[in-house]
Amino acid sequence: MKKLSLLILIATVASACTWVKTDPSAEDVVVGREGNVRGCEKLSETNVKVADSVGPISRSDEKVASELLTLGKNEAVNLGGDTIIPKTKPEDGRQTFIVYSCQ
Repeated sequence: MKKLSLLILIATVASACTWVKTDPSAEDVVVGREGNVRGCEKLSETNVKVADSVGPISRSDEKVASELLTLGKNEAVNLGGDTIIPKTKPEDGRQTFIVYSCQ
């Protein structure tokens, strides 16, 4: 019983942690909408993924969505972009973003 309680405690604490860190150059990446990218160059689409559970314990939807957004911004920088638009909603720890260069 102690081992099970310890496992649940560890999974709960781990599920609250942020595993994805923002690349310092991605802090200025804008999350836009379709109407905000007129005149911008579409560079690519990127698919990002994070763990949506730790063992049998689900992570919070907000935490997963936040980490997906962070990964989307990081990928935008890697692709030479400065703006992302979510193409899909977060689902099963995955999301697709469209990357634009608007400068």
